[in-house]
Formats: sequence, structure tokens, C-alpha cells
Amino acid sequence: MAAAADVYTPAPALQHRGQAAWRAVVGWLGLLLQVLIGVIRGAPSFLGKLLKFLGLRHPFLSAAPAVAFAQLPSQAPADELRPLPPLSPPPGRLTVVLDLDETLVCSYESSSLPAAVRTQAVDAGLHCFDMECISSDKDAQGRQRVNHVTVFERPGLHEFLQRTSEFADLILFTAGLEGYAKPLVDRIDAHNRFCHRLYRPSTVNTEYRDHVKDLSCLSEDFSRIVLVDNNPYSFLLQPLNGIPCLTFSAGQPVDNQLMGVIFPLLKHLSIQKDVRPALYDTYHMPEWFRRHGIIPHIDQAT
Repeated sequence: MAAAADVYTPAPALQHRGQAAWRAVVGWLGLLLQVLIGVIRGAPSFLGKLLKFLGLRHPFLSAAPAVAFAQLPSQAPADELRPLPPLSPPPGRLTVVLDLDETLVCSYESSSLPAAVRTQAVDAGLHCFDMECISSDKDAQGRQRVNHVTVFERPGLHEFLQRTSEFADLILFTAGLEGYAKPLVDRIDAHNRFCHRLYRPSTVNTEYRDHVKDLSCLSEDFSRIVLVDNNPYSFLLQPLNGIPCLTFSAGQPVDNQLMGVIFPLLKHLSIQKDVRPALYDTYHMPEWFRRHGIIPHIDQAT
């Protein structure tokens, strides 16, 4: 019997190999299960349901906690339905009234202009041109005289007209006669940036000065209109709307009034509801008139 028992007892080497094989199978099964769990964690599928059906449990297979979302109200609260206050409309376009002589240009009878003055002005960079204009005088035969005039443009003139016309309506208002001023303005305003032109007959005479420019012929509302002129007496009837500028002449060719002084001010005034307070703070024109013995007309609200 002892011999028979020896025959059926497994050899130690065979036992060791069997255990190793079993451990390898268990290891492969564990690796496969980890891979399967990883797949199920990324995208739950019928495999996850199958494992649950077979009774297998794993922390990552448990159902995710439900997230409670509060239902949005179908209407905003009553206090949020109140309409917003209306925005203030932007002010309309500014009206800029421009003088001509000694403000935008200066002109001389060609025959009386010294050659040295013309040469000096041209060498300094001033642009000039010659033109013919009809005089108010008549010759011996009763015909209108034709005058030959040399005109110098103020530095920055064309840029000033172009850029200012982008936010303002430009109006020419000159005390000059139409026979002289019209052909001149035709030359400097080839792009028709002036929407209106007024000549000497549109000015008025007062007890203090003649040829005063009355802005009431252009607007009844003085809150958005300005007059740029080298002659401050032009502002006599609306002193709170005047913008005085330095007189331009060919003898002083270095000049930056238009783009360096007047344009920035007009740009600022273009966003004001009423230009008069700003102009009063800048120039105090009513006081200027009183210092010169003139009581200006101030019938406008400031």
C-alpha cells in the first residue's frame, strides 16, 4: 500500500508548476478586469450593466449622485422689469460759421503787393494764387471794373475744412462783396464743403459798428452754432458764440491757428449740448465789449 501511495502522490516539481500557472491565470484575469473597469469608468455601457447583473461591485461602478438643478423662473421679478431710463440723444451737428478775409485767407491787389512780400511768403511755404474779380466800381464807360487779386491761403486751410466738415455744417459769412468773394471761395472750396454762403448784404449795421454778423439769420437756437472771425466786433449781437482768431497776413507766414487752435476747440464744442458756457469760460467776450465801452446784446441763456 505504501508503494501504491507513492505512485499517486504528485511530484513536488509538478505541484510548483501548477501553482505558477494558476497564479498567471489569476493575474491575467485581474489585468483584464482592470482594463474593463477603466473602459466602464470612461463610458458606461452594457458591460457595466452586465457586471452589475452578475453581482460584481466596484466603487467606480456605483451610480453618480444626482445633481439637483433649481428651475429657472419663467418671468423676471417684477422689480427687474422696470424700463431703463432713456439715454440722452447725442447733440446734433455743430454749425460753424467762418469768416473769409484774414481768417481763412488774405488777399491783396496784385499791382500793390510788394514782390519781396510775395517771395518771402512763398519761400515760407504759403500757397498763393492770382485771380480776377469784379469790382463794385465802374470805369469811365460805365462798365464794371475787373480787379486782379493775389490770394494767400492760411496754413492748414484745406485740412481744416475737410476735417471740420466731418462733424459740423460749414457756412461762409463774409462782409466782402459777392463779386470778389464768390470766385475766391470757388477756388478754395473745390469740394463744396460750405453748405451756405453769406455776403455783405446779410450783415447788419448797429450803433457801434457796421457790417456786424447776426447769427439769427441762420438759426433761432444759439446753443449749437459758433462764429470764427478775426474781427471781434463781428460777435456784437451774439458775444457768447464768438471764437476770435489771430489776423492772418502774408507778412506773418508762420501760423498754426486753424489746425493748432481753432480745430481742437471746435472738436471739443461738437460734443457739448450748449457751446456758450464753454466759450464764455474761454474768451469772456461780454467783458471784452464792456472794456471797450460797448454794451453787448446778451439775450441768450448760458
